[in-house]
Parts: sequence; C-alpha cells; structure tokens
Amino acid sequence: MNGPDRLPYRALVLAELLATPAAAAAAGDPNRSLLASMLAGQAADSGCLPARLGLAEDCYRQLVADYFPGFEAPATFHQPEAIPEWSDLQKLLLDHRAGARHSELWIADIVATACAGRDHLWQDLGLSCRDELSRLMLLNFPELARANTGDMKWKKFLYRQFCSREGIYVCPAPSCGECKDYAKCFGPEN
Repeated sequence: MNGPDRLPYRALVLAELLATPAAAAAAGDPNRSLLASMLAGQAADSGCLPARLGLAEDCYRQLVADYFPGFEAPATFHQPEAIPEWSDLQKLLLDHRAGARHSELWIADIVATACAGRDHLWQDLGLSCRDELSRLMLLNFPELARANTGDMKWKKFLYRQFCSREGIYVCPAPSCGECKDYAKCFGPEN
C-alpha cells in the first residue's frame, strides 16, 4: 500500500483499535492511543518497526490481549538494522521513565528499536505526527522531555543525551547523515 491509500487505511485501523474494548487498566492508560497509533502505522506500512513492534513475544501478546483484544498484526514487517547502542538507549529511557504505568517499559523498548530507523523518530515509530512523539516523551519520560528545551529533533536529542552520558561529544544519530532535514538539525543549534 503506497502514498495516499495508506492514510485512510491507517485511520480505519486506528479507529478500530480504539473502539476495541480493553481491559480496565489498559482502557485508562494514556499510552493506549499512542500504542494504537503505532500499530495502525505499522498496519499501513509506515515506520521501521519489526514484528511485535520490536517487543519480546510474551510482552507483545500481553499488550494485545490487554489493550486491543483480537487485533491481528499485519503480515509484512520491516527489519531495521541492529544498533549496538540499543541497550544504552533503552537504559537511558528507563532511567527517566515516569514510573506511573507498566506500558512505559514497552514504550522504552519500542522507542529504542525505532532509533535504528532512517527517518525522524516519529516516522520510524509509525506515528502520525511529531506531536504524538512529543506527547509520548512527556507522558513516559517527562524528565527527558523537559530537558529538550530547544525542541531538538527527538532522535538527535536522545543520541545527544546518550553520548553525553558516555563522554562522547560529537554524536549524530546513525541516520542523521542521510536525512533531508540535516541542515535544520546541524545548522546553528536550536
């Protein structure tokens, strides 16, 4: 499915996911709409996430059973390249999680996985817009979100945080060099 055809299909899948009755705790989780957006994006062939959003099979099964019972994942998936810093990115996210809900653990794994993609992080996650990613970050990793005072692109920001922890001072994300927005990110600092 290409181009404009993806958008109505994505919207349909998102509406169906959000209309699915969820377990009580999952129904009240503000991450539910964000997880639904990622699943809808994946169903519409957006993003870079592999099967199960990059989660372990048991975690993914629990997510679907609690949040979107009966959802069947699409048959096609992407396979982003493995990145050696995955566990460091995951740890950065987990160290800054809000601690308010279990789904934050899944979100940390999914975001770390999407960092291997070649587009902006919101696109690699299969979200519909950057605002969804900003909401995801503020909800799940509020300390990190508040530290992004210059509205830096999220992938660049996460890599900068990771690299400063490691004492590395020139640290673009792996896809930065080929991004169409390179000049925006690596021009005068915002």
